[in-house]
Amino acid sequence: MVKVSELMIANPQFESFDELRELVVLVGKSGEVFLEFDVKPDYEDTPKNWHMELETAFYWGDRTQKIRQEMERKEDGGR
Repeated sequence: MVKVSELMIANPQFESFDELRELVVLVGKSGEVFLEFDVKPDYEDTPKNWHMELETAFYWGDRTQKIRQEMERKEDGGR
């Protein structure tokens, strides 16, 4: 099991939620089975649904980029 706080502490160079999400994808691919959401990431770009984004990235990996882009298009009015 890996905790979100452990990932953040081990990577103080991260300045954005997107960087953390990319790391979570790698951690999921590495064979970790559980991700514990013990803290809310304190980045300027942390979305309201941060928990869902990290969980999706952990379990679905790279496929989340496509899902995220589709969600952003819908939020922008389908452009």
